[in-house]
Amino acid sequence: MTEADYVIIGAGSAGCAMAYRLAEAGRSVLVIEHGGSDAGPFIQMPGALSYPMNMGIYDWGFRTEPEPHLGGRTLATPRGKVIGGSSSINGMVFVRGHAKDFDHWAESGAAGWSYADVLPYFRRMETWHGGDAGEFRGANGPLHVTRGPRRNPLFHAFVEAGRQAGYEVTDDYNGEKQEGFGPMEATIWRGRRWSAANAYLKPALKRPNCRVIRALARRVVIEDGRAGGVEVERGGQVEVIRARAEVILAASSINTPKLLMLSGVGPARHLAEHGVAVVADRPGVGANLQDHLEVYMQYASQEPITLYKYWNLWGKALVGAQWLFTGTGLGASNQFESAAFIRSDKGIDYPDIQYHFLPIAVRYDGRAVAEGHGFQAHVGPMRSKSRGAVTLRSADPKAAPVIRFNYMSHPDDWTEFRKCVRLTREIFAQEAFRPFVKHEIQPGQTVQTDDEIDAFLREHAESAYHPCGTAKMGRRDDPMAVVGPDCRVIGVEGLRVADSSIFPRITNGNLNAPSIMVGEKAADHVLGRPMLAPANSEPWVSPRWKSAQR
Repeated sequence: MTEADYVIIGAGSAGCAMAYRLAEAGRSVLVIEHGGSDAGPFIQMPGALSYPMNMGIYDWGFRTEPEPHLGGRTLATPRGKVIGGSSSINGMVFVRGHAKDFDHWAESGAAGWSYADVLPYFRRMETWHGGDAGEFRGANGPLHVTRGPRRNPLFHAFVEAGRQAGYEVTDDYNGEKQEGFGPMEATIWRGRRWSAANAYLKPALKRPNCRVIRALARRVVIEDGRAGGVEVERGGQVEVIRARAEVILAASSINTPKLLMLSGVGPARHLAEHGVAVVADRPGVGANLQDHLEVYMQYASQEPITLYKYWNLWGKALVGAQWLFTGTGLGASNQFESAAFIRSDKGIDYPDIQYHFLPIAVRYDGRAVAEGHGFQAHVGPMRSKSRGAVTLRSADPKAAPVIRFNYMSHPDDWTEFRKCVRLTREIFAQEAFRPFVKHEIQPGQTVQTDDEIDAFLREHAESAYHPCGTAKMGRRDDPMAVVGPDCRVIGVEGLRVADSSIFPRITNGNLNAPSIMVGEKAADHVLGRPMLAPANSEPWVSPRWKSAQR
């Protein structure tokens, strides 16, 4: 239990996928995870999703520093501290990202990570339950991807309102055509959260060559320029877990840069400030931090058809009991069953706004609005130009890092967010919502001018919990790159990073799917296998993008 071919730090989305593929290939694997079991209804019941990300037993409990452009607010930055990592506490929404996101990765120095290169890995990782897999979807992978039943008429009203407003409709935003309104997809299978733990790690642990160690990773042990193991603390004792071949960091875009810096890999001056001996001066470690910010556009409902009727002790007990005994009912869905991706303006070639629609007016922390029956759309821009950083607070491995996103620090963010608010109002004003919309709860009809919208954004914008980019993948001669396209840390032998840290730029939508894809593809790099053959599938791009917004 103290040595293996490969030692993976973090049993999260990418780490679980890597453990599965490396163990399948016959290598011995040890996965270090600080968090505990993912058993129990709070994690496994999709409808209970607001609970685990607000529970200290499952979440690292990170918060940002005061954000200067959001009125000095500190925002929650949940990251999974549990088997399955953030795939065990997230909203279970499955979005691959747009094809052009990955083409941008390749153009910016991540050679071999274009859409043609990554599509085969997206296909390999999934079993899609939305119809015939065709050339874009997978049929035999460990990760089950499903759609909610969309029984509530509000889900259909949202898609129809989009169509009435002149937008595209799409049958599959993860397939050929992301742009448009349509059904949302989820990592839910047979009424349960289908996390990376359920899909990948638990099957891997059935093999004799894969094990999990519950411990706090303190640093990577690097000797003579080579990673030889991981220093951990468990049971009050500090010990070293040895890696015969490689150490793989998959600890999240918050903890991965922290561990790199504690191990001597990072900006030399910053490491020196904390008394950490410099192994490799990589100024990009912790830099390039990105996220999606969003607001909840909330509307009071004329009809008592929303989930608010269950938002009481008796209603929740009823939903929970039905799920517990039958695995069905409202508890078997994350309630994100309709979605949209649209372009904010002409001249933008692919979607830069995402919508999650929810048939209740409620916050992520589970607090329902006082007005009763309502519904909401989560909306936000996809490609903010703002950049932040993760830095060390101290050399103590138990100290949380300093997290500064610098949200809304680029002027374009304000322009894009105002468009989000105004375009959303137009959608909810369509005929399809006439029987349902009573009035706008948030922001409220008094909020109309740029200044009024900006004030609302400063007070109410929330993280969508998609941090990434803090160990950027790029060319080896790029001073800000941390890993090369093979996921090897530049300047250190035997050390790789495989999680959302390596994203050069944030992808469209939720990050769980591309994070798992990174684990899948990185495993082939680690094993020295040829990459899967590039795909020839051509994604849909609006033929009118240069001249029309929709």
